[in-house]
Amino acid sequence: MMNIISTVLQLIGSITFLLYGMKMMSDGIQKSAGSKLQNALGFMTSNSVLGFLTGLVLTFIIQSSGATTAMEVGFVNAGLMTLQQSVGVTLGANIGTTITAWIVVFFGFGFKISAFAIPIFGLGYILTIAKKLKKQALGEAIMGFGMLFVGLDWLSSAIDPESGTLDFLKYFSNLGTLSVVLGVLAGILITALIHSSSAESAIVITMASKHIIGWEFAAALVIGSNIGSTIDAVLACLHSSAPAKRTALVHVLFNVATVVLVCIFFTPFLNLVDFIVPDTPEANITWHIAALHTVLKTITSLICLPFTKQIAHLMEILIKDDPKPQANEYKLEFSETGGKENAASYIIRAEKEIQDMTLLVTSMFEGVQSGFKNRNDSFIANHMEELTRQEDYADQMKEQLTKYLVHCARLPLSAQQGDSLSIMQQIVDDLEEMTDDCYNVALLLQKSINKQMEFKQEDMDRLDPYLDLARQIMYFIRDNINKHLDPDQLLIAKEIETQIDVFRHNLKKVARKRLEAGANVKAELLYIDLVRQIEKFGDRAYSIAGALAQL
Repeated sequence: MMNIISTVLQLIGSITFLLYGMKMMSDGIQKSAGSKLQNALGFMTSNSVLGFLTGLVLTFIIQSSGATTAMEVGFVNAGLMTLQQSVGVTLGANIGTTITAWIVVFFGFGFKISAFAIPIFGLGYILTIAKKLKKQALGEAIMGFGMLFVGLDWLSSAIDPESGTLDFLKYFSNLGTLSVVLGVLAGILITALIHSSSAESAIVITMASKHIIGWEFAAALVIGSNIGSTIDAVLACLHSSAPAKRTALVHVLFNVATVVLVCIFFTPFLNLVDFIVPDTPEANITWHIAALHTVLKTITSLICLPFTKQIAHLMEILIKDDPKPQANEYKLEFSETGGKENAASYIIRAEKEIQDMTLLVTSMFEGVQSGFKNRNDSFIANHMEELTRQEDYADQMKEQLTKYLVHCARLPLSAQQGDSLSIMQQIVDDLEEMTDDCYNVALLLQKSINKQMEFKQEDMDRLDPYLDLARQIMYFIRDNINKHLDPDQLLIAKEIETQIDVFRHNLKKVARKRLEAGANVKAELLYIDLVRQIEKFGDRAYSIAGALAQL
């Protein structure tokens, strides 16, 4: 009994070490890549082949189809990728994830890399503490690589055929068709629990290499992992839009269909793998298992690739569009994805929301500007209710975007991504204050209309170029939001802001002279308040330009 307990504890410890090594390696690579991951997915077009290749290469790099899928769901949820584009990426990611099995086979069983695992881990640690080198993310990835093979070595040691503690698994390998069914079910359960088909494959390869399980049972375990790996897609789409749920459903249905198909043709499929891989399964079991995973994903993905449009259409039939949200309610939820969170996808979602907030500011400003042209009861009737709704909506956006960015800050981030989140929070604050400025101007206009305050036409005409400058800097921010501003672009914003300051000074000076000449005090003070609020609007826009220059 003590021997069994010891073996179980060793297995759990080595598997968790293996999983943590894989996660650290994936996180380190993602941090090191930073915005390059965003740029990679920026190449998405309606060309399914390009999407397929992008998904394959991206998953190959970050060593996690779950992270790629979570990223896809985030992009579709943000409206930055179409469903059809995501289908191609999903198919490519399914092949890209099989590379981990080959790494395990080649390095873990091709030669004893475990002897070098500790020095590799040490090298990674040195890079993480050597701040001058600025290679902390790369160091983390190297540490993860070392930990992965330390875990694999411990797993290999824990699975000792001579101890006999795992002999019961041999029983399940000799039950014919029932062995296949049990293997598939076990593969689904194990992969769903550990959230990694790659780790499950490493475990299966290790047990098979020690002759604990046979070829057919090992194949069934790997095949079942395809369904278990969809847990990340399901978690990623919770609380998401209908397009995001359709993206996750593509992943789920594709993998389920793959497993059903290969179970129907189980023996012919294994014969195909045996034909492709040299030697018999008994003589070269590790290569057979790795090849099975790759061949299975490659065949099914290539079969589906020409039908991405039809697959997308089917998903639209299965999952209906979301009900239209209430106009006055803003929702932005941070969906956990079971440890597969990818900072790039979350940051891009936040950027999309910030872009929407910028358009809201633009709409409010244009509504307020109409009040200067038609300063009468029609402005109150046609615009004030909408401006009130928009200002309340902007308050909701600030609150929920702030919470969202706080969640993002807890993800594995590169230094650049961490700085970007701080800058984004500043931009959100400035945008919300710009909506306050617009609403305050609208209230002042409403007051002047209700109080029937009279202004000379020439005084109102003086505000036209002033408002035009405010509109210019607002459009400048709208057109460049989420982009890095170079010094020349920042200078453009500075020149507009300087002109606003000059106009503000001159307009207030003229208003004071009118006061001294005996003009209506309440009207002139309100006029000065209008001038001041518009200047604040310009100052906040320039503050955003300064933040964009830091991106």
